[in-house]
Amino acid sequence: EPAAPPPSPPHPPHPPPSAPAGLVCAQGRNLRAVLCQRCGSRVLLPGAASFARRELLLPAMRKKAAAAAAGGAGDVLWEHWLVRDMFSFENVGFTRDVGNVKFLVCADCEAGPIGWHCLDDKDSFYVALERVAHE
Repeated sequence: EPAAPPPSPPHPPHPPPSAPAGLVCAQGRNLRAVLCQRCGSRVLLPGAASFARRELLLPAMRKKAAAAAAGGAGDVLWEHWLVRDMFSFENVGFTRDVGNVKFLVCADCEAGPIGWHCLDDKDSFYVALERVAHE
C-alpha cells in the first residue's frame, strides 16, 4: 500500500474575501484606529473590533436628536466593525431607543448614526465602515 502523503502545513487564517485591503488583519480584526469622519475623535483602537458583513439599514447621517427621529430614510450598509463589548469603545454615544435598536453616534460631535445596536443582543455593536474614517 502506498504511504499517505504528509499532512500539509496549516494555512494562516485569511480575512473574509470582501474585507477592505489595508483595514483588516489576518485574524479579521481592525488594523487601524477607527475615527469619526466629522471631528476625527477616536472611536476604536486598532484590534478592538472584527470585520463583519451584515445587511443593516442606518438612517441618513444627522445630529443625534434627528437620527433618533428619522424614519425609513437611510442607507443599507453591509460592511461593519463588530464590537462585542461596549467598553471596547474609546468614544461612542447612543441614541434613545428606536423600537429595539439604539444607533451609535460620535460622543464628541454627535454625528451619526455611525452604527447600530439591537437591544435583544447585548454583545453586538456594529460600526459601519462607510460612516467612519481610519488612521
